[in-house]
Amino acid sequence: MIGLISATAAGAAARDRLAAAWPDRTRVYEGPVGDAVRAAFAQCEQLVCFLATGAVVRLVAPLLAGKAADPGVVCVDEGGRFAVSLLGGHAGGANELAREVGELLGAEPVVTTATDAVGLPGLDALGLPVEGDVAGVSRALLDGEAVTLRAEVAWPLPPLPVAAEGSYTIRLTDRLVQAAEREVVLRPPSLVVGVGASKGAPVEEVLGLVEDALREAGLSAASVAELATVDAKAGEPGLVEAARRLGVPLVTYSAGELAAVDVPNPSDAPLAAVGTPSVAEASALLRGGELLVPKRKSAMATCAVVRRPGRGRLAVVGLGPGARDLLTPRAKAELRRASVLVGLDQYVDQIRDLLRPGTRILESGLGAEEERARTAVEEARAGRAVALIGSGDAGVYAMASPALAEASDDIDVVGVPGVTAALAAGAILGAPLGHDHVSISLSDLHTPWEVIERRVRAAAEADLVVTFYNPRSRGRDWQLPRALSILAEHRAPTTPVGVVRNASRPDESARLTTLTALDPATVDMMTVVTVGNTATREIAGRMVTPRGYRWQEEPE
Repeated sequence: MIGLISATAAGAAARDRLAAAWPDRTRVYEGPVGDAVRAAFAQCEQLVCFLATGAVVRLVAPLLAGKAADPGVVCVDEGGRFAVSLLGGHAGGANELAREVGELLGAEPVVTTATDAVGLPGLDALGLPVEGDVAGVSRALLDGEAVTLRAEVAWPLPPLPVAAEGSYTIRLTDRLVQAAEREVVLRPPSLVVGVGASKGAPVEEVLGLVEDALREAGLSAASVAELATVDAKAGEPGLVEAARRLGVPLVTYSAGELAAVDVPNPSDAPLAAVGTPSVAEASALLRGGELLVPKRKSAMATCAVVRRPGRGRLAVVGLGPGARDLLTPRAKAELRRASVLVGLDQYVDQIRDLLRPGTRILESGLGAEEERARTAVEEARAGRAVALIGSGDAGVYAMASPALAEASDDIDVVGVPGVTAALAAGAILGAPLGHDHVSISLSDLHTPWEVIERRVRAAAEADLVVTFYNPRSRGRDWQLPRALSILAEHRAPTTPVGVVRNASRPDESARLTTLTALDPATVDMMTVVTVGNTATREIAGRMVTPRGYRWQEEPE
Protein backbone atom coordinates (compact mmCIF):
# COMPACT_ATOMS: atom_id res chain seq x y z
CA MET A 1 0.00 0.00 0.00
CA ILE A 2 1.15 3.55 -0.77
CA GLY A 3 0.41 6.15 1.89
CA LEU A 4 -0.46 9.64 0.62
CA ILE A 5 0.13 12.68 2.86
CA SER A 6 -0.38 16.37 2.07
CA ALA A 7 -0.48 19.65 3.99
CA THR A 8 -1.88 22.23 1.55
CA ALA A 9 -4.75 22.56 -0.89
CA ALA A 10 -2.41 22.24 -3.88
CA GLY A 11 -0.83 19.15 -2.36
CA ALA A 12 -4.23 17.66 -1.62
CA ALA A 13 -5.31 18.19 -5.23
CA ALA A 14 -2.27 16.30 -6.54
CA ARG A 15 -2.71 13.69 -3.82
CA ASP A 16 -6.31 13.13 -4.88
CA ARG A 17 -5.21 12.67 -8.50
CA LEU A 18 -2.94 9.83 -7.41
CA ALA A 19 -5.65 8.34 -5.22
CA ALA A 20 -8.13 8.41 -8.11
CA ALA A 21 -5.63 6.86 -10.53
CA TRP A 22 -4.51 4.13 -8.09
CA PRO A 23 -7.55 3.37 -5.92
CA ASP A 24 -6.36 -0.13 -5.06
CA ARG A 25 -2.75 0.90 -4.35
CA THR A 26 -3.15 4.00 -2.20
CA ARG A 27 -4.51 5.18 1.13
CA VAL A 28 -4.97 8.85 2.05
CA TYR A 29 -3.80 9.85 5.54
CA GLU A 30 -5.60 12.86 6.99
CA GLY A 31 -5.00 14.84 10.17
CA PRO A 32 -1.85 16.50 11.48
CA VAL A 33 1.04 15.93 9.09
CA GLY A 34 3.40 14.50 11.71
CA ASP A 35 0.87 11.95 12.87
CA ALA A 36 -0.02 11.06 9.29
CA VAL A 37 3.61 10.47 8.31
CA ARG A 38 4.28 8.32 11.37
CA ALA A 39 1.17 6.22 10.79
CA ALA A 40 1.86 5.73 7.09
CA PHE A 41 5.52 4.91 7.75
CA ALA A 42 4.47 2.09 10.08
CA GLN A 43 1.61 0.75 7.94
CA CYS A 44 2.65 1.17 4.28
CA GLU A 45 5.31 -0.19 1.96
CA GLN A 46 5.72 3.22 0.30
CA LEU A 47 4.83 6.85 0.95
CA VAL A 48 4.22 9.83 -1.33
CA CYS A 49 4.49 13.06 0.65
CA PHE A 50 3.31 16.31 -0.93
CA LEU A 51 5.65 18.22 1.36
CA ALA A 52 9.07 19.85 1.36
CA THR A 53 11.91 17.34 1.48
CA GLY A 54 13.39 19.01 4.56
CA ALA A 55 10.13 18.59 6.45
CA VAL A 56 9.89 14.93 5.48
CA VAL A 57 13.53 14.30 6.47
CA ARG A 58 12.86 15.69 9.95
CA LEU A 59 9.66 13.67 10.31
CA VAL A 60 11.02 10.29 9.22
CA ALA A 61 14.52 10.53 10.74
CA PRO A 62 13.44 9.16 14.16
CA LEU A 63 11.56 6.34 12.42
CA LEU A 64 14.40 4.86 10.37
CA ALA A 65 15.12 1.20 11.14
CA GLY A 66 17.41 0.11 8.29
CA LYS A 67 17.68 -0.16 4.54
CA ALA A 68 15.89 -3.50 4.36
CA ALA A 69 12.98 -2.45 6.57
CA ASP A 70 12.23 1.18 5.74
CA PRO A 71 9.50 2.00 3.22
CA GLY A 72 10.24 3.88 0.02
CA VAL A 73 9.51 7.60 0.33
CA VAL A 74 8.85 10.04 -2.53
CA CYS A 75 8.39 13.80 -2.08
CA VAL A 76 6.41 15.97 -4.50
CA ASP A 77 6.91 19.73 -4.28
CA GLU A 78 4.10 22.26 -3.90
CA GLY A 79 4.20 23.18 -7.58
CA GLY A 80 4.07 19.57 -8.74
CA ARG A 81 7.31 20.03 -10.68
CA PHE A 82 9.43 17.27 -9.17
CA ALA A 83 8.93 13.79 -7.72
CA VAL A 84 11.98 13.17 -5.52
CA SER A 85 13.04 9.68 -4.50
CA LEU A 86 14.04 10.46 -0.92
CA LEU A 87 14.36 7.13 0.89
CA GLY A 88 14.48 3.47 -0.10
CA GLY A 89 15.36 4.05 -3.75
CA HIS A 90 16.10 0.39 -4.45
CA ALA A 91 14.92 -1.73 -1.53
CA GLY A 92 11.81 0.37 -1.00
CA GLY A 93 11.08 0.89 -4.68
CA ALA A 94 11.11 4.68 -4.38
CA ASN A 95 13.07 5.22 -7.59
CA GLU A 96 10.48 3.45 -9.71
CA LEU A 97 7.66 5.04 -7.72
CA ALA A 98 9.12 8.51 -8.43
CA ARG A 99 9.05 7.71 -12.14
CA GLU A 100 5.45 6.48 -11.96
CA VAL A 101 4.31 9.50 -9.96
CA GLY A 102 6.17 11.81 -12.33
CA GLU A 103 4.51 10.27 -15.37
CA LEU A 104 1.05 10.53 -13.83
CA LEU A 105 1.39 14.09 -12.48
CA GLY A 106 3.61 15.50 -15.21
CA ALA A 107 6.47 15.97 -12.70
CA GLU A 108 10.17 15.40 -13.32
CA PRO A 109 11.40 12.30 -11.41
CA VAL A 110 14.52 13.06 -9.38
CA VAL A 111 16.61 9.95 -8.67
CA THR A 112 20.01 10.41 -7.05
CA THR A 113 20.94 6.77 -6.46
CA ALA A 114 24.40 6.47 -8.01
CA THR A 115 23.72 3.38 -10.13
CA ASP A 116 20.50 4.83 -11.53
CA ALA A 117 22.20 8.12 -12.30
CA VAL A 118 24.64 6.41 -14.68
CA GLY A 119 22.22 3.81 -16.03
CA LEU A 120 23.44 0.78 -14.08
CA PRO A 121 20.94 -1.63 -12.52
CA GLY A 122 21.19 -1.70 -8.74
CA LEU A 123 22.37 -5.06 -7.45
CA ASP A 124 19.70 -4.84 -4.77
CA ALA A 125 17.04 -3.96 -7.33
CA LEU A 126 17.24 -7.02 -9.60
CA GLY A 127 14.36 -8.80 -7.92
CA LEU A 128 16.69 -11.48 -6.53
CA PRO A 129 17.76 -12.08 -2.91
CA VAL A 130 21.21 -10.53 -2.50
CA GLU A 131 23.93 -11.09 0.09
CA GLY A 132 27.44 -9.79 0.65
CA ASP A 133 29.27 -6.57 -0.13
CA VAL A 134 26.56 -4.81 -2.15
CA ALA A 135 27.95 -1.34 -1.49
CA GLY A 136 31.55 -2.30 -2.34
CA VAL A 137 30.76 -4.14 -5.54
CA SER A 138 28.33 -1.43 -6.64
CA ARG A 139 31.00 1.17 -6.04
CA ALA A 140 33.46 -0.88 -8.10
CA LEU A 141 30.98 -0.99 -10.99
CA LEU A 142 30.49 2.77 -10.74
CA ASP A 143 34.24 3.42 -10.65
CA GLY A 144 34.85 1.24 -13.69
CA GLU A 145 36.87 -1.34 -11.76
CA ALA A 146 36.98 -4.91 -13.05
CA VAL A 147 34.06 -6.94 -11.70
CA THR A 148 33.64 -10.61 -12.62
CA LEU A 149 30.31 -12.36 -13.06
CA ARG A 150 30.35 -16.01 -11.96
CA ALA A 151 27.05 -17.44 -13.13
CA GLU A 152 26.72 -20.97 -11.75
CA VAL A 153 23.09 -20.98 -12.90
CA ALA A 154 21.94 -19.49 -16.22
CA TRP A 155 19.53 -16.65 -15.51
CA PRO A 156 18.30 -13.68 -17.60
CA LEU A 157 20.01 -10.77 -15.81
CA PRO A 158 19.99 -7.17 -17.06
CA PRO A 159 23.24 -5.85 -18.53
CA LEU A 160 26.19 -5.50 -16.17
CA PRO A 161 29.60 -4.11 -17.20
CA VAL A 162 31.61 -7.13 -16.09
CA ALA A 163 35.07 -8.38 -17.02
CA ALA A 164 36.61 -11.82 -17.43
CA GLU A 165 38.82 -11.28 -14.39
CA GLY A 166 38.50 -8.79 -11.57
CA SER A 167 39.09 -8.21 -7.89
CA TYR A 168 35.33 -7.92 -7.26
CA THR A 169 32.80 -10.66 -7.98
CA ILE A 170 29.09 -11.04 -8.60
CA ARG A 171 28.19 -14.68 -8.00
CA LEU A 172 24.88 -16.04 -9.26
CA THR A 173 24.21 -19.31 -7.47
CA ASP A 174 21.60 -21.37 -5.64
CA ARG A 175 24.32 -23.09 -3.62
CA LEU A 176 24.53 -22.60 0.14
CA VAL A 177 27.67 -20.46 0.13
CA GLN A 178 28.80 -17.44 2.08
CA ALA A 179 29.74 -14.31 0.20
CA ALA A 180 33.48 -13.80 0.20
CA GLU A 181 35.23 -10.47 0.65
CA ARG A 182 34.44 -8.09 -2.25
CA GLU A 183 31.69 -10.43 -3.43
CA VAL A 184 27.95 -10.21 -3.91
CA VAL A 185 25.86 -13.38 -4.06
CA LEU A 186 22.62 -13.29 -6.06
CA ARG A 187 20.08 -16.05 -5.47
CA PRO A 188 18.06 -16.98 -8.57
CA PRO A 189 14.69 -18.70 -7.94
CA SER A 190 15.88 -21.91 -9.56
CA LEU A 191 14.80 -24.58 -7.06
CA VAL A 192 11.45 -26.36 -6.93
CA VAL A 193 10.63 -28.44 -3.89
CA GLY A 194 8.08 -31.18 -4.44
CA VAL A 195 6.20 -32.08 -1.25
CA GLY A 196 3.73 -34.72 -0.17
CA ALA A 197 2.07 -35.06 3.20
CA SER A 198 -0.31 -37.24 5.12
CA LYS A 199 -3.48 -35.58 6.36
CA GLY A 200 -2.72 -33.40 9.35
CA ALA A 201 1.06 -33.31 8.85
CA PRO A 202 2.31 -30.45 11.06
CA VAL A 203 3.98 -27.49 9.39
CA GLU A 204 7.06 -27.88 11.60
CA GLU A 205 7.62 -31.38 10.25
CA VAL A 206 7.16 -30.28 6.63
CA LEU A 207 9.48 -27.28 7.03
CA GLY A 208 12.05 -29.28 8.93
CA LEU A 209 12.14 -31.94 6.20
CA VAL A 210 12.50 -29.33 3.45
CA GLU A 211 15.15 -27.30 5.26
CA ASP A 212 17.19 -30.40 6.14
CA ALA A 213 17.05 -31.60 2.53
CA LEU A 214 18.25 -28.25 1.20
CA ARG A 215 21.00 -27.85 3.80
CA GLU A 216 22.40 -31.34 3.37
CA ALA A 217 22.44 -30.89 -0.41
CA GLY A 218 24.26 -27.56 -0.03
CA LEU A 219 21.36 -25.56 -1.47
CA SER A 220 20.02 -22.18 -0.38
CA ALA A 221 16.42 -21.79 0.76
CA ALA A 222 16.54 -18.29 -0.73
CA SER A 223 16.54 -19.89 -4.20
CA VAL A 224 13.33 -21.88 -3.67
CA ALA A 225 10.81 -20.65 -6.25
CA GLU A 226 7.82 -22.76 -5.21
CA LEU A 227 6.52 -25.77 -3.36
CA ALA A 228 4.71 -28.24 -5.62
CA THR A 229 2.27 -31.00 -4.78
CA VAL A 230 -0.80 -32.89 -5.97
CA ASP A 231 -4.04 -30.90 -6.18
CA ALA A 232 -5.68 -33.20 -3.63
CA LYS A 233 -3.34 -31.59 -1.08
CA ALA A 234 -3.96 -27.99 -2.17
CA GLY A 235 -5.66 -27.16 1.12
CA GLU A 236 -3.47 -29.25 3.46
CA PRO A 237 -2.71 -26.79 6.30
CA GLY A 238 0.85 -27.95 6.88
CA LEU A 239 1.78 -27.49 3.22
CA VAL A 240 -0.05 -24.17 2.89
CA GLU A 241 1.65 -22.75 5.96
CA ALA A 242 5.08 -24.10 4.94
CA ALA A 243 4.80 -22.27 1.62
CA ARG A 244 3.71 -19.10 3.40
CA ARG A 245 6.67 -19.19 5.77
CA LEU A 246 9.07 -19.78 2.90
CA GLY A 247 7.46 -16.91 1.01
CA VAL A 248 6.71 -18.96 -2.10
CA PRO A 249 3.54 -20.19 -3.84
CA LEU A 250 2.11 -23.66 -3.39
CA VAL A 251 1.64 -24.99 -6.94
CA THR A 252 -0.55 -28.04 -7.53
CA TYR A 253 -1.01 -30.57 -10.34
CA SER A 254 -3.59 -33.24 -11.01
CA ALA A 255 -2.89 -36.86 -10.16
CA GLY A 256 -3.06 -37.70 -13.86
CA GLU A 257 -0.36 -35.17 -14.71
CA LEU A 258 1.92 -36.48 -11.96
CA ALA A 259 1.33 -40.12 -12.86
CA ALA A 260 2.70 -39.42 -16.34
CA VAL A 261 6.07 -38.24 -14.97
CA ASP A 262 8.88 -40.82 -14.95
CA VAL A 263 10.41 -40.81 -11.46
CA PRO A 264 13.20 -42.87 -9.87
CA ASN A 265 11.28 -43.75 -6.69
CA PRO A 266 7.59 -44.54 -7.32
CA SER A 267 5.50 -45.91 -4.46
CA ASP A 268 2.24 -47.74 -3.97
CA ALA A 269 1.24 -45.60 -0.97
CA PRO A 270 0.54 -42.32 -2.82
CA LEU A 271 -0.98 -44.31 -5.69
CA ALA A 272 -3.56 -45.70 -3.31
CA ALA A 273 -4.08 -42.40 -1.47
CA VAL A 274 -4.21 -39.79 -4.28
CA GLY A 275 -3.99 -41.72 -7.57
CA THR A 276 -0.33 -41.24 -8.54
CA PRO A 277 2.77 -43.34 -7.72
CA SER A 278 4.74 -40.18 -6.91
CA VAL A 279 3.91 -36.79 -5.47
CA ALA A 280 7.15 -35.18 -4.30
CA GLU A 281 9.44 -36.22 -7.16
CA ALA A 282 6.78 -36.00 -9.86
CA SER A 283 5.54 -32.53 -8.89
CA ALA A 284 9.10 -31.22 -8.73
CA LEU A 285 10.04 -32.75 -12.09
CA LEU A 286 6.83 -32.11 -14.02
CA ARG A 287 8.07 -28.94 -15.71
CA GLY A 288 11.56 -30.31 -16.28
CA GLY A 289 14.89 -29.87 -14.57
CA GLU A 290 17.59 -31.78 -12.73
CA LEU A 291 16.69 -33.90 -9.70
CA LEU A 292 19.17 -32.77 -7.03
CA VAL A 293 17.52 -34.40 -4.01
CA PRO A 294 15.57 -37.65 -4.57
CA LYS A 295 12.55 -38.33 -2.41
CA ARG A 296 13.16 -38.00 1.31
CA LYS A 297 10.69 -39.05 3.97
CA SER A 298 9.74 -38.14 7.48
CA ALA A 299 6.97 -39.68 9.52
CA MET A 300 4.19 -37.76 7.71
CA ALA A 301 5.81 -35.96 4.78
CA THR A 302 8.00 -36.39 1.70
CA CYS A 303 10.05 -33.94 -0.34
CA ALA A 304 12.32 -33.80 -3.40
CA VAL A 305 14.31 -30.92 -4.89
CA VAL A 306 14.77 -30.08 -8.57
CA ARG A 307 16.81 -27.34 -10.22
CA ARG A 308 14.98 -25.87 -13.17
CA PRO A 309 17.11 -24.15 -15.78
CA GLY A 310 16.66 -20.42 -16.06
CA ARG A 311 14.33 -19.58 -18.92
CA GLY A 312 15.74 -17.07 -21.32
CA ARG A 313 13.65 -14.06 -22.22
CA LEU A 314 13.10 -12.69 -25.70
CA ALA A 315 11.42 -9.29 -26.01
CA VAL A 316 10.43 -8.42 -29.58
CA VAL A 317 10.38 -4.64 -29.48
CA GLY A 318 8.77 -2.20 -31.92
CA LEU A 319 10.67 1.09 -32.01
CA GLY A 320 7.92 3.10 -33.68
CA PRO A 321 8.28 5.14 -36.89
CA GLY A 322 11.40 7.02 -35.78
CA ALA A 323 10.54 9.94 -33.50
CA ARG A 324 11.81 9.40 -29.96
CA ASP A 325 8.54 10.54 -28.39
CA LEU A 326 6.71 7.77 -30.30
CA LEU A 327 8.89 5.11 -28.66
CA THR A 328 6.68 3.65 -25.93
CA PRO A 329 7.71 3.57 -22.23
CA ARG A 330 7.39 -0.22 -22.32
CA ALA A 331 9.81 -0.40 -25.24
CA LYS A 332 12.31 1.77 -23.35
CA ALA A 333 12.01 -0.47 -20.29
CA GLU A 334 12.68 -3.61 -22.35
CA LEU A 335 15.72 -2.01 -24.00
CA ARG A 336 17.16 -1.25 -20.56
CA ARG A 337 16.33 -4.71 -19.25
CA ALA A 338 18.01 -6.66 -22.06
CA SER A 339 21.61 -7.81 -21.66
CA VAL A 340 21.74 -8.63 -25.39
CA LEU A 341 20.35 -6.43 -28.17
CA VAL A 342 19.85 -7.82 -31.69
CA GLY A 343 18.88 -5.57 -34.57
CA LEU A 344 19.46 -3.89 -37.90
CA ASP A 345 22.42 -1.53 -37.61
CA GLN A 346 20.47 1.61 -38.51
CA TYR A 347 17.79 0.81 -35.92
CA VAL A 348 20.44 0.14 -33.26
CA ASP A 349 21.84 3.62 -33.94
CA GLN A 350 18.43 5.14 -33.18
CA ILE A 351 18.33 3.83 -29.61
CA ARG A 352 21.97 3.21 -28.71
CA ASP A 353 21.90 6.00 -26.11
CA LEU A 354 19.06 4.28 -24.24
CA LEU A 355 21.02 1.07 -23.58
CA ARG A 356 22.58 0.36 -20.24
CA PRO A 357 26.36 -0.02 -19.90
CA GLY A 358 27.36 -3.61 -20.53
CA THR A 359 24.65 -4.36 -23.11
CA ARG A 360 26.05 -6.67 -25.78
CA ILE A 361 25.00 -5.46 -29.23
CA LEU A 362 24.66 -7.86 -32.15
CA GLU A 363 23.89 -5.76 -35.24
CA SER A 364 23.76 -6.59 -38.93
CA GLY A 365 22.76 -5.00 -42.21
CA LEU A 366 19.81 -5.19 -44.54
CA GLY A 367 18.68 -8.59 -45.76
CA ALA A 368 19.74 -10.53 -42.65
CA GLU A 369 16.31 -10.75 -41.00
CA GLU A 370 16.25 -14.53 -40.60
CA GLU A 371 19.81 -14.57 -39.28
CA ARG A 372 18.92 -11.93 -36.68
CA ALA A 373 15.86 -13.92 -35.64
CA ARG A 374 17.92 -17.09 -35.18
CA THR A 375 20.60 -15.23 -33.25
CA ALA A 376 18.07 -13.67 -30.87
CA VAL A 377 16.41 -17.02 -30.14
CA GLU A 378 19.78 -18.74 -29.61
CA GLU A 379 20.83 -16.05 -27.13
CA ALA A 380 17.56 -16.43 -25.24
CA ARG A 381 17.96 -20.20 -25.16
CA ALA A 382 21.30 -19.64 -23.47
CA GLY A 383 19.38 -18.11 -20.56
CA ARG A 384 19.88 -14.45 -21.42
CA ALA A 385 17.54 -11.46 -21.53
CA VAL A 386 17.36 -10.48 -25.20
CA ALA A 387 15.71 -7.62 -27.06
CA LEU A 388 15.12 -8.04 -30.80
CA ILE A 389 14.22 -4.71 -32.33
CA GLY A 390 12.31 -3.67 -35.43
CA SER A 391 10.93 -0.41 -36.72
CA GLY A 392 7.28 0.53 -36.33
CA ASP A 393 5.53 -2.43 -34.78
CA ALA A 394 7.76 -5.50 -34.74
CA GLY A 395 4.79 -7.67 -35.64
CA VAL A 396 3.98 -5.76 -38.86
CA TYR A 397 6.35 -6.64 -41.74
CA ALA A 398 9.12 -6.85 -39.16
CA MET A 399 11.02 -9.19 -36.84
CA ALA A 400 8.31 -10.82 -34.72
CA SER A 401 7.22 -13.28 -37.40
CA PRO A 402 10.66 -14.79 -38.20
CA ALA A 403 11.60 -14.80 -34.51
CA LEU A 404 8.49 -16.67 -33.40
CA ALA A 405 8.92 -19.12 -36.25
CA GLU A 406 12.30 -20.02 -34.67
CA ALA A 407 11.24 -19.94 -31.02
CA SER A 408 9.80 -22.87 -29.11
CA ASP A 409 8.29 -23.11 -25.64
CA ASP A 410 11.67 -23.32 -23.92
CA ILE A 411 11.97 -19.52 -23.69
CA ASP A 412 9.69 -16.72 -22.57
CA VAL A 413 8.64 -14.38 -25.39
CA VAL A 414 7.26 -10.89 -24.82
CA GLY A 415 5.83 -8.75 -27.59
CA VAL A 416 6.17 -4.97 -27.22
CA PRO A 417 3.86 -3.12 -29.64
CA GLY A 418 5.00 -0.04 -31.48
CA VAL A 419 3.45 2.69 -33.62
CA THR A 420 3.54 1.21 -37.10
CA ALA A 421 4.06 3.21 -40.32
CA ALA A 422 0.42 3.03 -41.42
CA LEU A 423 -0.71 4.63 -38.16
CA ALA A 424 2.01 7.27 -38.18
CA ALA A 425 1.21 8.19 -41.79
CA GLY A 426 -2.52 8.13 -41.09
CA ALA A 427 -2.16 10.60 -38.23
CA ILE A 428 -0.24 12.97 -40.51
CA LEU A 429 -2.77 12.68 -43.34
CA GLY A 430 -5.85 13.08 -41.14
CA ALA A 431 -8.12 10.07 -40.63
CA PRO A 432 -7.80 7.83 -43.69
CA LEU A 433 -8.18 4.63 -41.64
CA GLY A 434 -11.51 5.61 -40.11
CA HIS A 435 -13.26 2.55 -41.56
CA ASP A 436 -12.15 -0.94 -42.59
CA HIS A 437 -8.66 -0.98 -44.03
CA VAL A 438 -5.87 -3.32 -45.04
CA SER A 439 -2.08 -3.13 -45.30
CA ILE A 440 -0.34 -4.81 -48.25
CA SER A 441 3.38 -5.03 -48.89
CA LEU A 442 4.29 -4.72 -52.57
CA SER A 443 7.67 -6.39 -52.08
CA ASP A 444 7.79 -9.70 -53.93
CA LEU A 445 11.09 -10.80 -52.39
CA HIS A 446 9.29 -13.25 -50.07
CA THR A 447 5.80 -13.37 -51.59
CA PRO A 448 5.05 -14.22 -55.23
CA TRP A 449 3.57 -11.32 -57.17
CA GLU A 450 0.58 -13.44 -58.14
CA VAL A 451 -0.37 -13.68 -54.46
CA ILE A 452 0.14 -9.96 -53.88
CA GLU A 453 -1.96 -9.05 -56.92
CA ARG A 454 -4.76 -11.34 -55.77
CA ARG A 455 -4.81 -9.55 -52.41
CA VAL A 456 -4.82 -6.10 -54.02
CA ARG A 457 -7.72 -7.12 -56.25
CA ALA A 458 -9.66 -8.49 -53.27
CA ALA A 459 -9.10 -5.24 -51.34
CA ALA A 460 -10.24 -3.25 -54.39
CA GLU A 461 -13.41 -5.29 -54.79
CA ALA A 462 -14.14 -5.08 -51.05
CA ASP A 463 -13.79 -1.28 -51.10
CA LEU A 464 -11.16 -1.28 -48.35
CA VAL A 465 -8.79 1.59 -47.68
CA VAL A 466 -5.36 0.25 -48.67
CA THR A 467 -1.97 1.17 -47.19
CA PHE A 468 0.95 0.03 -49.34
CA TYR A 469 4.19 -0.81 -47.56
CA ASN A 470 7.45 -1.24 -49.53
CA PRO A 471 5.78 0.40 -52.54
CA ARG A 472 8.74 0.97 -54.84
CA SER A 473 12.50 0.50 -55.03
CA ARG A 474 15.16 0.78 -57.72
CA GLY A 475 14.74 -2.85 -58.67
CA ARG A 476 10.94 -2.92 -58.26
CA ASP A 477 9.46 -0.03 -60.19
CA TRP A 478 6.40 -1.60 -61.85
CA GLN A 479 4.48 -3.11 -58.91
CA LEU A 480 3.02 0.15 -57.59
CA PRO A 481 1.64 1.29 -60.97
CA ARG A 482 0.10 -2.16 -61.42
CA ALA A 483 -1.50 -2.09 -57.97
CA LEU A 484 -2.90 1.40 -58.57
CA SER A 485 -4.38 0.30 -61.90
CA ILE A 486 -6.20 -2.55 -60.17
CA LEU A 487 -7.66 -0.16 -57.60
CA ALA A 488 -8.65 2.23 -60.41
CA GLU A 489 -10.92 -0.46 -61.83
CA HIS A 490 -13.16 -0.04 -58.76
CA ARG A 491 -12.60 3.57 -57.64
CA ALA A 492 -13.02 7.02 -59.11
CA PRO A 493 -10.00 8.85 -60.55
CA THR A 494 -10.44 11.50 -57.85
CA THR A 495 -10.11 9.01 -54.98
CA PRO A 496 -7.81 10.65 -52.38
CA VAL A 497 -4.32 9.16 -52.01
CA GLY A 498 -1.95 10.11 -49.19
CA VAL A 499 1.80 9.86 -49.64
CA VAL A 500 4.00 10.12 -46.53
CA ARG A 501 7.76 9.75 -46.50
CA ASN A 502 9.80 9.24 -43.31
CA ALA A 503 6.82 9.72 -41.04
CA SER A 504 7.75 11.39 -37.72
CA ARG A 505 11.41 11.85 -38.70
CA PRO A 506 13.17 15.18 -39.22
CA ASP A 507 12.89 14.95 -43.01
CA GLU A 508 9.22 13.97 -42.95
CA SER A 509 7.17 14.95 -45.99
CA ALA A 510 3.51 14.39 -46.80
CA ARG A 511 1.18 15.25 -49.61
CA LEU A 512 -2.38 14.54 -50.65
CA THR A 513 -3.09 13.65 -54.27
CA THR A 514 -5.51 11.48 -56.23
CA LEU A 515 -5.52 8.03 -57.75
CA THR A 516 -4.82 9.31 -61.28
CA ALA A 517 -2.52 12.18 -60.31
CA LEU A 518 -0.07 10.13 -58.23
CA ASP A 519 3.30 9.77 -59.96
CA PRO A 520 4.82 6.45 -58.83
CA ALA A 521 8.29 7.76 -59.64
CA THR A 522 8.03 10.06 -56.59
CA VAL A 523 7.65 7.09 -54.24
CA ASP A 524 10.44 5.02 -52.65
CA MET A 525 10.95 2.44 -49.89
CA MET A 526 10.78 5.08 -47.16
CA THR A 527 7.26 6.00 -48.29
CA VAL A 528 3.83 4.80 -47.23
CA VAL A 529 1.01 5.16 -49.77
CA THR A 530 -2.58 5.17 -48.49
CA VAL A 531 -5.40 4.88 -51.04
CA GLY A 532 -8.89 5.80 -49.87
CA ASN A 533 -12.10 3.86 -50.46
CA THR A 534 -15.16 5.16 -52.34
CA ALA A 535 -16.27 7.13 -49.26
CA THR A 536 -12.92 8.78 -48.48
CA ARG A 537 -12.88 12.56 -48.95
CA GLU A 538 -10.49 15.47 -48.73
CA ILE A 539 -11.77 17.90 -46.09
CA ALA A 540 -9.84 21.08 -45.33
CA GLY A 541 -6.71 19.55 -46.78
CA ARG A 542 -7.03 16.35 -44.75
CA MET A 543 -7.80 12.82 -45.86
CA VAL A 544 -10.88 11.50 -44.06
CA THR A 545 -12.66 8.15 -44.27
CA PRO A 546 -16.01 8.21 -42.42
CA ARG A 547 -16.83 5.53 -39.90
CA GLY A 548 -19.93 4.74 -41.96
CA TYR A 549 -20.76 4.95 -45.65
CA ARG A 550 -23.24 7.79 -45.21
CA TRP A 551 -22.03 11.34 -44.88
CA GLN A 552 -24.04 13.48 -42.51
CA GLU A 553 -25.97 15.97 -44.61
CA GLU A 554 -25.75 19.58 -43.60
CA PRO A 555 -29.12 20.88 -42.34
CA GLU A 556 -30.80 23.29 -44.71
